[in-house]
Amino acid sequence: MPPRRRQQFTQDNIDQQLQQIHLLDPSSSSENLEQLGPIIKQIHTNRQQDAYLRTVLGLIDSKDAEIEKICSDNYQDFISSVSTLFTVKSYTDKMKENISSLDASVAQLGGSLVEKKRALLQSRKTAANLDEAIDTLQACLRVLDVVDRVGEMIKAGKYWSALRSLEDIQSMPPTSLSQTPFFQHLLSSLPSLRGQIKGAVTASMKQWLLEIRNISTESRTKRWRSRREKDPLLRVNRVGSAVELVTYEKIDELRKSYQADRKAQSDLILPTPLPLASIASLTQEISGFFIVESHLWDALVTRLATAIEDALRKETNPEVFLKVKESLLSFIMTLETYSYTTTSLQSFIVVLFEKYAKLLETQFTKRFETIVREDEITPMKVDSELGIDGILEVVWISDNERNELKQTPVTYPLPWSQTFFLCCQDIRIFIQRFYAFVEGVSQHHRDIDELLSKSLDSLLTKSISGPIGQRLATTQNPTQIAQIITNLEHLQVTCGELERSLTNLRSTHRGGTIRLTASAALDATISRSCARMSGLINSKLDQCFEFMYLYELVNWLTTVVDSLVIKETYKEEAYKGALAYITECLMDFLTGRDIPIMNENAISNILIDVDFLEDELRRIGRSHLSSVFTELRLTTSIALGGTVQEYLVPANRHASYATVKPKRLQSLLEKLARFGATQRDAASRELGEKRRKEAEAVGRVFPGENR
Repeated sequence: MPPRRRQQFTQDNIDQQLQQIHLLDPSSSSENLEQLGPIIKQIHTNRQQDAYLRTVLGLIDSKDAEIEKICSDNYQDFISSVSTLFTVKSYTDKMKENISSLDASVAQLGGSLVEKKRALLQSRKTAANLDEAIDTLQACLRVLDVVDRVGEMIKAGKYWSALRSLEDIQSMPPTSLSQTPFFQHLLSSLPSLRGQIKGAVTASMKQWLLEIRNISTESRTKRWRSRREKDPLLRVNRVGSAVELVTYEKIDELRKSYQADRKAQSDLILPTPLPLASIASLTQEISGFFIVESHLWDALVTRLATAIEDALRKETNPEVFLKVKESLLSFIMTLETYSYTTTSLQSFIVVLFEKYAKLLETQFTKRFETIVREDEITPMKVDSELGIDGILEVVWISDNERNELKQTPVTYPLPWSQTFFLCCQDIRIFIQRFYAFVEGVSQHHRDIDELLSKSLDSLLTKSISGPIGQRLATTQNPTQIAQIITNLEHLQVTCGELERSLTNLRSTHRGGTIRLTASAALDATISRSCARMSGLINSKLDQCFEFMYLYELVNWLTTVVDSLVIKETYKEEAYKGALAYITECLMDFLTGRDIPIMNENAISNILIDVDFLEDELRRIGRSHLSSVFTELRLTTSIALGGTVQEYLVPANRHASYATVKPKRLQSLLEKLARFGATQRDAASRELGEKRRKEAEAVGRVFPGENR
């Protein structure tokens, strides 16, 4: 630690202390001299310090003078040396900068030369590799060109040249290419190319034989069809039948060749001369030859059928089945020509036919559903392209309607909508495609007829009548429902016409009778349509009953029903349903629970409405429909006429009042009785009491009957 500095006292401090000293204290008997001691000591100390400082300052002044003298003597030399040093330093720094710049330039020039050298060496190496690759690629291209020409030769049918080219590739002289994986892979693929050539040769030969057979079969089919059309006695015989074979003059060269080969093989079995000792073994060889041949043939046919069935298992296109059938049928005709049995193949064709018919049915089901869904349910107009004759050639209708339509002006709408026409058109297409599979099949005609009947029934019932019923449920227009009924009636006629035309067609092929049961389903849909139309009319009547006068309501009803393009029978049903609904509303007013009390005037007003309705029915020529009001008139006549006792007699009731329901009569009498009980005059109250008792009598006689 540095030495503690002594406290310095200034003159002002000493003077201040002196002023504070009181030498003579008035309260004291002695002098106050003790206070002067510290002050005198401080003054002495300050004087010593001042002397010391003066001595030190003297020494410092002498040294400063000496230093100043030395500096003044050497100042110029020092300045000159420093200047020289600064000059040397600047030259040194500049030389360092030049050396660094030169070093960088030399390094840059040397690096560029190294990179150029390296790039040159790499370019030479790459060029050498490219030259080698080009040579290799050219050699590969020459080989690939030969292989490509082999493929073109196969396509062009130049099989011998293709084989020679493969031999040239295999016999190429050894080169650098011979050791490459490419060339080894190419050599390993040569057997596959030879197999392609072999397959192409075999396929070409088979195709040639097939074309010969198809041309022969087609020619025979056309010739035989022409002869069948000219001679009715030949219509039941097909190509390949005994009659056709007898009348077929040509001799097939393929058959001659096959027979010659088989004859040569059989001749080899028989040695010449025949040793009698070997007859037993010889006959065994002959039997084995033909038995083995027969077994091989049967096994081959079985495997063929199984393979075809497996291949068609997931097939959904009916046209594929049709093409397979045509191939099999041509195969069968060839076999029958050589007297081979084809029963198993014929049965297999029927199996395929069942699957074909099911796929065909599924395909047409979607088409029929679309037709029904997209129909506008309006009368069809005559198409300018088809004309009336073209349309009549498509649809199945009765002869009378056909003659009438031929005389109808073209501008008139047809009775049916687009649904009926398109359904008939697609049914014809279905039948054509159905019989396209049957063409040439000589067996199982009755099975085919049964299958056709089931398919047509399914289409008419599920695919046409069913969707029409679904469309019916969403139709709100009575006019459209009337059109639906007309379509269904024509479809019923179609069922009968189809049965006749198809039966006539099948009779030429020894087939059975076509029977369709779809009429019952169509009848049910017609009944649903009539009920739907009556329901819509009644719903409209229910909406308008409270807001229309009866006159307006009748006018609306007659306008709607008479405007329907529908048979008179269905109009009658519509009127009956509407009048029954009106009658029920009136009866509910008279006997229902909503109105608890009623007088005779109310009943008279109801009867006036009934009179008006009967007059309107007579006006439109439907007075026979007035029978719908019989119950209402008899019920009110019993209540108003006082003939309740007569009604209670069983004989009279069954003879004259069979339509009157006891509970309704009882309810009406109770309402009249309540009204009489509210009257003030005695006669009215007495009449009310009488009707109350009559109501009780009716209730006692018929306690268990419902209203």
